[in-house]
Amino acid sequence: MESWEPEIKKSNPTKSYLVMGVALLLFIFSIDMLVVSMGNLNDTVFKELLVATRNPFVSLFIGLLMTALIQSSSTVTSSIVAVVASGSMSLDQAVPMVMGANIGTTLTSTLVSFSFIMKKKEFKRALSAGIVHDLFNIFTVLFLLPLELYFGFLSQSASFLAGFFVSDVPLNGPIFNNVVFTRPLTEWLNRIIGIPFLMALIAVFLVFVSIKLLATAVYKTFVVDSFRDISKLIFKKTGIAMLYGVFFTAAVQSSTVTTSLIVPLVANRKVSLKKVFPFIVGANIGTTITAGIAAIYKSEAAIALAIVHLLFNVLGAIVILSFPSIRILPVQLALYMGKKSVQSRFLGFAYILLTFFIIPFLLIYFSTD
Repeated sequence: MESWEPEIKKSNPTKSYLVMGVALLLFIFSIDMLVVSMGNLNDTVFKELLVATRNPFVSLFIGLLMTALIQSSSTVTSSIVAVVASGSMSLDQAVPMVMGANIGTTLTSTLVSFSFIMKKKEFKRALSAGIVHDLFNIFTVLFLLPLELYFGFLSQSASFLAGFFVSDVPLNGPIFNNVVFTRPLTEWLNRIIGIPFLMALIAVFLVFVSIKLLATAVYKTFVVDSFRDISKLIFKKTGIAMLYGVFFTAAVQSSTVTTSLIVPLVANRKVSLKKVFPFIVGANIGTTITAGIAAIYKSEAAIALAIVHLLFNVLGAIVILSFPSIRILPVQLALYMGKKSVQSRFLGFAYILLTFFIIPFLLIYFSTD
């Protein structure tokens, strides 16, 4: 599970820069491993999964459940980019899965709020701060998923924009003729391991490890001191709060890290939920940088999916933040749920289990039966 508050120690800046460099190389290498392994993976189970993802609702809940289980939307979205880049999954299949990953990643900040469960007033505010992140992504999915299903709004827009970056590669074609510098090592490991499914599992694990290393190193070096120094300025205005959310999350490549920093602030009345909401929305935009890095291949499909991830969060921010009557809805609903959960602690646990695990699992199970 992604740590919501990395351990902070005085560290050597040179060492932190070295860790960042190694983590970035490992990330590029692990994505390359995933691309190759997915291109070679043709077993029955994988084919059944691809058939399942042709149902957009199943695809949505697969993305949600996968992210809730490993608690890293960065890992899931960058892995989806790699699968699309390998030609094993089409762009329109992947779009709902990315939407689901955006919802699944909000679990951590909700779990953080349970550290205040023994303090009634603090728990009410903390849970509201955790849930408001969930609600923003759920509202965005409710708005954009129908547009995608009926008009292909996100996938067609992203394909059009991706054409400016790559114009000579088929949208859903393989990309093995466009390789990165790690490909010789990747192919050598592929020959040694010899089992595509095992290689894919190792690749996903390495993606997770590299993101963790990068997030921790950047957090210690750049973010924590800055956040402490300017926390009073961050939440003064909606636009500024959103930009800070984008910046800090892009730096650590983890929206769960930055949004979970907010939960204790709200719990202890350092700032109101209404003021932190734009910061959380900005954090959603900042986390899309990981998919952008993953789309390092000259593949229109991979670039298009990275653009889909960005469009999803930017459009959600524009629609929800631009209209005060809409912007207040997630906040009010989160406050209401926080109040009700304090009356019965069971409701908070029931919300987490139902939203992130039971409902997605049951819908996936019955849809693929």
